[in-house]
Amino acid sequence: MLTALDHVNLCTPDPEKMIDWYESVLGLKQGYRPDFPVPGVWLYLNDTPVIHLVVDTQPLSRDPSSLEHFAFRAQGMAAFEQKLISSEVPFDRRDVPGTNIVQFNLTDPMGNHLHVDFREGE
Repeated sequence: MLTALDHVNLCTPDPEKMIDWYESVLGLKQGYRPDFPVPGVWLYLNDTPVIHLVVDTQPLSRDPSSLEHFAFRAQGMAAFEQKLISSEVPFDRRDVPGTNIVQFNLTDPMGNHLHVDFREGE
């Protein structure tokens, strides 16, 4: 039985750019990563490494259609929206029909689509 999404693994030729974006925009923090034979970085949400970055100098060698998006649940919608605006991060805010969920759709520096979901009033 599944209990939760563990992590998303993303390939990038520019890990520093991705680290900076995920830390400054989403508040993730770089942390421990096992000594794998390929270079990479793990970015943590609290105590969980949710984004695994792998250095790949040829990311276009993979099928670009294999990942449409990934998402985070969050709290503090007004502060998050203000952070996006002040950081000049483009986003598309959408109300999910028939729910009290508001999505902020973003694109990271490598073009990966993600959204951050809030319950109305949080």
